[in-house]
Amino acid sequence: MKVPWLAQVRRMHLVIIVLAALSLFLYVCYISTSQLQATVSPVVYSVVAAVADANIQLNLTQPEVSFIKNDTNTVAKRNNTSEVLSPPLSVTNNTVVLDLTKGILTDMIYESGHTNFSAEVCPDLGKNIKLLIIITSAPSHEQARMAIRQTWGHYASRRDVSIAFMLGTTSNKVLNSRLDKEQYIYGDIITGKFIDAYDNLTLKTISMLEWVDNYCPKAAFVLKTDDDMFINVHRLLVFVVNHDPNQRIIYGRLAKNWKPIRNKKSKYYSSLQQYKHTVFPDFTTGPAYLFPAKLARELYSAALNHTYFKLEDVFLTGIVANDLKIKRVHVSEFSNRRVSLTPCSVQRGISIHMVKGFEQFDLWKKLLDGHTKCK
Repeated sequence: MKVPWLAQVRRMHLVIIVLAALSLFLYVCYISTSQLQATVSPVVYSVVAAVADANIQLNLTQPEVSFIKNDTNTVAKRNNTSEVLSPPLSVTNNTVVLDLTKGILTDMIYESGHTNFSAEVCPDLGKNIKLLIIITSAPSHEQARMAIRQTWGHYASRRDVSIAFMLGTTSNKVLNSRLDKEQYIYGDIITGKFIDAYDNLTLKTISMLEWVDNYCPKAAFVLKTDDDMFINVHRLLVFVVNHDPNQRIIYGRLAKNWKPIRNKKSKYYSSLQQYKHTVFPDFTTGPAYLFPAKLARELYSAALNHTYFKLEDVFLTGIVANDLKIKRVHVSEFSNRRVSLTPCSVQRGISIHMVKGFEQFDLWKKLLDGHTKCK
């Protein structure tokens, strides 16, 4: 039995429509694929696609998160031409690995902004602040922060002194809940957009500089210190009053002629791609150093344009400051190490390192001791 001519025409039309739709689909896929290859590093795209398609749970450190989140479309302008940057990423056992030892521009892994910014710490952008103390701390170091608040942190009650704690983020829900309560009570916590980890200490310091530039640029001086430090704030204020905040100087314990460690097993390993020279520039050691607040913007901007380096004191006060021709000056009162905890050693110095939370109270008592006579 023959198929009616009308049915044959309808079948022909249906075949034509299907072929046209299929051709259009293949064309769209081709165009989309070409665009992705033009703007996204193939490694990054494969990682993002794997996450989207397979819902893989990745174990990422913060630099990796920052890169994938913000920089899949990062383009470097070299010699006035656009060139796609391909970071040293690899995937092993569903884990994205970003090898910082290969030399990564800091701007590519730093995410600007703060989740807790505590602007009230610095009223009027710091116009009347002689001394801003920013204490780097970890989310789990609540006892260390409390010990400081109850001892030398009391100086924050003065109108010319401000004190805040600089933290990174954590995925621990219990810690986040406790941090929310702590921040509600004290309002002195600044949280940057990076995971709190040893390798991210430089990100923490850069985040501190960004905060100072945004919220406290009119302060006279900034002390960067750690939560295992005892600070003689009275003696530091005497030092601040006698120094000009308009001078381009970083004060602290000066380290000279330190050499990069090339042993890959070392915690302090530095690759040739990160730093090629045989000796570091002079730098002030990280536990405590002082700088004029007006230098924050300059240091922040320059740091983003340097190769990332996890030794934050070498990076910021050595490599970056040296390139900016900012002078580093040794101040003997910055001990930045463990010393004998006698009343006189406490009263004579500005900073003491490796102080446990419970020891803060003993040192505070010795600082206030009016009976001991020191030569």
